[in-house]
Amino acid sequence: MDALFQPGGLAGRGPETTAWSPDGSRLSFVQRDEKGERGELWYVDAKTGEKKVLVSASKLASLDPDVNKVQNEREKERLTRYHVAAYVWDPDSKHLLFDSQGQLWLYNLDTETAVQFTSASDPSGDPKFSPDGNRVAYTRKHNLYVRTVSNNEEKQLTKDTGDNLFNGDIDWVYAEELGVRSNYFWSPGGKEIVFLHMDETAVPAYPITDWMPTHPTVDQEKYPKVGDPNPVAKLGIADVEKGKVRWISLTDDPDTYLPRFGWVNDNVIWAEILNRSEDKMDLYFVDAKSGKSRMVLTESRPDAWFDFEHTELKFLKSGSQFLWPSWRDGNMHIYLYSFDKQNPMAADAKLERQLESGDYEVLGIRGVDEAAGTVFFEANKDDPRQTHIYSVQLDGSGFKALTNEEGLHSAIFSDDGKHYRHVYSGPQAAPTITLCAVGGSCNPVWKAPEVISEYGLRSPKFLEFKADDGTTLYGRLLLPAEGTVTGKVPLIVNVYGGPAAQMVRKSMPDGFDEILARKGFAVFAVDNRGTPARNRKFQTAIRHQFGAIELKDQLSALDQLLAQYPQLDKDRIGIWGWSNGGSMTLYAMTHSDRFRAGVAVAPVTNQLNYDSIYTERYMGLLKSDKAGYEMSDVTKSVDKLQGALLLVHGTSDDNVHFQNSIQLINALISAGKQFRLMVYPNKTHSISGKDARVHLFTMIADHFERELKN
Repeated sequence: MDALFQPGGLAGRGPETTAWSPDGSRLSFVQRDEKGERGELWYVDAKTGEKKVLVSASKLASLDPDVNKVQNEREKERLTRYHVAAYVWDPDSKHLLFDSQGQLWLYNLDTETAVQFTSASDPSGDPKFSPDGNRVAYTRKHNLYVRTVSNNEEKQLTKDTGDNLFNGDIDWVYAEELGVRSNYFWSPGGKEIVFLHMDETAVPAYPITDWMPTHPTVDQEKYPKVGDPNPVAKLGIADVEKGKVRWISLTDDPDTYLPRFGWVNDNVIWAEILNRSEDKMDLYFVDAKSGKSRMVLTESRPDAWFDFEHTELKFLKSGSQFLWPSWRDGNMHIYLYSFDKQNPMAADAKLERQLESGDYEVLGIRGVDEAAGTVFFEANKDDPRQTHIYSVQLDGSGFKALTNEEGLHSAIFSDDGKHYRHVYSGPQAAPTITLCAVGGSCNPVWKAPEVISEYGLRSPKFLEFKADDGTTLYGRLLLPAEGTVTGKVPLIVNVYGGPAAQMVRKSMPDGFDEILARKGFAVFAVDNRGTPARNRKFQTAIRHQFGAIELKDQLSALDQLLAQYPQLDKDRIGIWGWSNGGSMTLYAMTHSDRFRAGVAVAPVTNQLNYDSIYTERYMGLLKSDKAGYEMSDVTKSVDKLQGALLLVHGTSDDNVHFQNSIQLINALISAGKQFRLMVYPNKTHSISGKDARVHLFTMIADHFERELKN
């Protein structure tokens, strides 16, 4: 258990903050020891595979401290959950800019020296070099700043005050639910910056209390819940020399989202507008000087939605084409569009072709080699439980797989598309990282220890079931080792069940499942309709309702499992899950009598408590479907709770608020239902840290030992 929850887990700490140099010649990464006490910034030469230290441990200690040593739990969660970069490359590939806990340092790779770049009392963040490398932009206190590299001249481009107005900075809900990682971008010529202005004045706040001081403190987190006012967004263009800002208006409807934008060329901006119900996306081209705009593409998805895990628009450097992922044929595929390079706003974007097709999901565009006319992407062709890397030509020919070993493959391509970082793990393979040339050889970067054999981890049985409409459901089952259990075997169902995650993937065996199996439990998981990585029909089956379809599929698969494996004890079944899995645990224990015990970690107990963007995407708008929201509220059905419940939550959870568990506790008391409760002080949604994790997972195991074996 201790090894499982050390930083990096059983496989140890692999390379962190991986990045390509802009010239594509080097792949850089931070490598730390297991305790995080010593780290170095390395690079791998893309052509030779040679590895060298870029920044020594003594220098990196102050430039990039280990994130696990950050004391503030919410800040630690922000840095890790949203993959905040610790450093960025200069366009000349000769300098690095480090973000050291809010202070920026410029590091010269030739002289191996660092110069402090900012020293303000307030932290700076999201630094970016201008295309020519002569300036750096960054945010501070929700405003946008720019500074020349050669001297100390700092210019504040926006001058709003207070905590409600954001200029180029990112708020919580856009980061969490729209995958936004930056809200400003340099023009190709480096003279202007387009940025997102967000007004959160009308967004309600949720109080997050730090209970540890003698006098507790409260942080008011701006958090739009279902039906609440959202941040009002608009685009601004800042002239870097003059310091003046021009504002762009794209729609008369303020209740929309502006999730992505950027530059088509020095004179034209592109921007996406998503409606509040998240089933219609409009692509605009905007004249950067006049502000005149034209909608060049629109796409609607009736009874479905847009999400930003897999629908990233990518403009090609040629300046006349872009790649548009779409669900329009029932699966997520890539479509090539063109426009007039000389006059992008002259006409609507033209569909050239669909680049690939089939009953599988494209999971993300990972790179483009425009010289070779090749697009690289991740997809799950032939098996939704796997992810592989593929390529296809821009003319729609030459579809091929770059990987073939069973398991999960991911890639980050260099800017020119000639090389890629390849991460692989599988049911029989601990993680490895290699640097590969497209169509050529791969050089090793990092390899995890042989943890599968060292810890005796066993791959589960991968199973298939049928939903009541004939849809295939994928599951996995880990049984106790043969001969270790006499009589019937108690079963634990590990559930997630929602649109954000799969449970059944062909990855390295799960350490906690193995711990439970050695205690005499069988561990089962199945991906019901509504989980990701399947076609549109499968994923949208839960539209306008959370709980009913998911539980129906879970119970149907459970019945089929019990028929196939008679050694499993149908009278001793437990269930547990985290986040949506915690919600599903509560729904299952209040809407069926199959589970003798359950553990709900950080659950949403009433969908009205969760944020607007995520919930309305799947449930629809509250005014259109109040009945659907009421059906998904488990606080209304706690009088039907069956089985021994353990409820767990972190008090500083800024994602699924502690309020959810407080409301459930009140309902349980009113219904006269006994339960167990574990609260983790100041912990966020991930309840991170070795001490907390070992404590929590030991408690989960003990709960099932007590309730399913006695």
